[in-house]
Amino acid sequence: MTLEYTYLGRSGLQVSRFCLGTMTYGDWDMDETSSLAVIKRVLDSGINFIDTADTYGKGTTEEIIGKAIQGRRDEVIVATKFKVRTAEGPNGEGASRYRIMRQVEASLKRLKTDYIDLYQVHRPDPNTPLDETLRALDDLVTQGKVRYIGCSNFEAWRIVESLWVSEKRNLERFVTNQPSFNLFNRYIEQEILPASERHGLATLAYSPMDGGWLSGKYRLGQPLPDNSRGERMDPEAPHNRAKLEKVELLAERAEAKGIKLSQFALAWLLQRPGVIPVIGVRSEQQLQDNLKALEVELTQDDLDLVDQISPSPYKDFSGDGSFWFTEPRQYRFK
Repeated sequence: MTLEYTYLGRSGLQVSRFCLGTMTYGDWDMDETSSLAVIKRVLDSGINFIDTADTYGKGTTEEIIGKAIQGRRDEVIVATKFKVRTAEGPNGEGASRYRIMRQVEASLKRLKTDYIDLYQVHRPDPNTPLDETLRALDDLVTQGKVRYIGCSNFEAWRIVESLWVSEKRNLERFVTNQPSFNLFNRYIEQEILPASERHGLATLAYSPMDGGWLSGKYRLGQPLPDNSRGERMDPEAPHNRAKLEKVELLAERAEAKGIKLSQFALAWLLQRPGVIPVIGVRSEQQLQDNLKALEVELTQDDLDLVDQISPSPYKDFSGDGSFWFTEPRQYRFK
């Protein structure tokens, strides 16, 4: 299989159509040996984009990635994030200049590299002016410690404001935003995705399986596995029952196409311009299953079915200038 590559937003940087998400590697879940083996296999497959954060595994995830990329640093686009609390005290979290300059040095040390390809604000910091954050990030780019900058979990208005500040003050601008996005969770289509598309930000879509719902492990009439917290989902709870019914409809269509539900869900994301799914990989089989999604072609009927089961909140008012709303199309579980 020849892996596909795409440009990262409006930048000239090319990355794989999938980005490897690493939150489960390190102290929070998978041990170092298992994590290193998986990362090596992922890189060998042609995926060249890895996303992490300074808070994952209390820093151990960055350390594991640092070991994994030794000897092949030039092959890998490394993205990490800052802002979430990593230490006690008044400056243990945030996106101030003071904290950015400290956190980038810590991440560089753990990653065993002298530059970060994509440095992202993990979450908005309402207590720090955007111009302070952007000026500090701009300085890191000038110093050569960071190549590109991005944001994560930013609302549309924050994205636009950040771009306005960057333009007004001649600072580096965000080239990515990283929100949760999947065919069950389409809230970003209302404002965030249109803003990103309009202004040239790539969308790094985390949680593409909606916490496992679209992976195929939750099915009606089948024993349900424990979730990541070791708790068992109640299939008779009304909201869970409704979601399981949606899963059955989607799984039926996926199986009719000869693919897995997870591949259907990833293919749906891949057909969106500028969207790069952030995938979790725990095994060789899971990696191969994900890669096969690159070969899946969805028809208009497939897309219409998704819209019936999980309608988009997006309304386009650009036509005649009038405000209009439609009732979500209904589906019936068989």
